[in-house]
Amino acid sequence: MSFNHPNFGRLDENRIIVFDTTLRDGEQSPGFSMNLNEKIRMAEALTDLGVDVIEAGFAIASIGDFESVKTIAETVGQRADSPVLASLCRANAADILRSAEALLPAKRKRIHIVIATSDLHMKYKLRLEPEQVIEQSINSVKLARQHADDVEWSAEDATRSDMDFLARCVEAAIDAGATTINLPDTVGYAIPDDMEAMFRTIRNKVPNIDKAILSTHNHNDLGLGVANTLASLRGGARQIESTINGIGERAGNASLEEIVMAIRTRQDAMPYSNNIQTKQLLGLSRLLATVTGFDVQPNKAIVGRNAFAHESGIHQDGVLKMASTYEIMTPESVGWAKNSIVLGKHSGRAAFRDRLNTLGYKIGDNQLNDAFRRFKDLADRKKVVFDEDIVALVDDEVMRDHERIRFVSLDVRTGTKAQPSAELELEIDGVTKQAAAVGDGPVDATFKAIQKLFPHHATLQLFQIGAITEGTDAQARTTVRLEEDGKLVDGQGADTDTIVASARAYIHALNKLLVKRERTAPAAMAS
Repeated sequence: MSFNHPNFGRLDENRIIVFDTTLRDGEQSPGFSMNLNEKIRMAEALTDLGVDVIEAGFAIASIGDFESVKTIAETVGQRADSPVLASLCRANAADILRSAEALLPAKRKRIHIVIATSDLHMKYKLRLEPEQVIEQSINSVKLARQHADDVEWSAEDATRSDMDFLARCVEAAIDAGATTINLPDTVGYAIPDDMEAMFRTIRNKVPNIDKAILSTHNHNDLGLGVANTLASLRGGARQIESTINGIGERAGNASLEEIVMAIRTRQDAMPYSNNIQTKQLLGLSRLLATVTGFDVQPNKAIVGRNAFAHESGIHQDGVLKMASTYEIMTPESVGWAKNSIVLGKHSGRAAFRDRLNTLGYKIGDNQLNDAFRRFKDLADRKKVVFDEDIVALVDDEVMRDHERIRFVSLDVRTGTKAQPSAELELEIDGVTKQAAAVGDGPVDATFKAIQKLFPHHATLQLFQIGAITEGTDAQARTTVRLEEDGKLVDGQGADTDTIVASARAYIHALNKLLVKRERTAPAAMAS
């Protein structure tokens, strides 16, 4: 089942290649756009995690996407431990040449071609006959091989394709030079038995299948993305395509952290190996939540805040006596700390830096100084500072330091005897500006002041307030959703002052909207 792959050499039969598409398929989620610096941070963190392939983007989708892929190739792609960097493209010359240009600086690269193979997609979306799909597949793979030794060919909507025709396509793509064959469940239609059967069928029907690695890419529309991925491995797939936190179009993709920990926990049933450094999973999950503005659901497996929480008295008693009674993996194995109460107002810079490292943050001295100042301010206002508090302040102060619009200060007056007003100071493209506004309440006045300083036509779709930790001195975490021309973005902000947190959330959403304005979606973008 193995062969001499151009980027991986000859692999052990049970070695799994981990392909991460958070920066491409994940970013196609409504409201999940990332700016260039956020994408670079994610790519660096994914490299540290140990993924084998990073799909850096869809180079032809927009100038911004091209620059993202190219810059990641110039930075992460030059590291000694660089993963393979991939760019998605449709089966046409313009897409392939654009991807090749963007990936040129990378030491290890892959051109990823996608074309639909189901009768439904060929007839109504591509408007091509089956023989034309085979011809386009051959021509596109041959062209891609002129620019990269590593070419992946994906059969969009493979699970609803005729198996005989799919086998013909796969054989033709391999003959043309494809080194990886991806059979995705594009619309999340399949069940695990379907996936295992499909891969076994293709392995039996395609005579040259031993010259390529089989890959699986599963969407989560029926909540079966991870189960279908594991079933694909039983059928012979040896590359998994997934995203951090399971983000992606519609119901999302198979979750990388769930797949990896399922394999690690059930080695008896799945004796596969990979390079993932599992203790970094939680930190990367939190980083993604920060840059996208979308929190992880509390009961999310592995990285949700309740993943290792026990409220039932019977469960608590069992865990206290022997953790394995109710925990099938240790919290520490995926990055959770044993003790969430960490620092206070007397803590020093060294202890603060150490805790940031434990939480998965790697920041420079200038960023550390900014974060430490805000930490000291927070510690003066809170009796106890929790890990969640530190994550929130670092996310707000440090992880968004490249945004065009930055919060500086806010002074609010409110009550029952006067009209609420807000005096706001922002830094916009490096220039500090001030404005005052009145409103129906302090939040309304603050948002109107933002509108004065940065005029825009986006409308507020959601305003939500929650607490990061317990107690009356807890930081508020606010979420703001904006809509402009059908594009949705979510922003988050945190502060012990709810109005300040609201301002930060609105500003975060505006910054993400600026990224969305730069993006356009080409036709037939998929997988």
